[in-house]
Amino acid sequence: MNKELTTDAAAAVRHARYGRLPERIRFEDMTEEVEAADGGVNASYDPEGSWKFYSCLALDLGL
Repeated sequence: MNKELTTDAAAAVRHARYGRLPERIRFEDMTEEVEAADGGVNASYDPEGSWKFYSCLALDLGL
């Protein structure tokens, strides 16, 4: 019984110090739908220029 009083007292002190919690944000308010650009990902792929971004440790070390 004494433990319940201390937790209630602690809750009252905490509420007096910090007040109440802010309102909960809905999931719909946290997300946003955006239309994708025409052409998608494939429009930016360049197979002839892709070698520029290839990384290999053996090639870097000259092995």
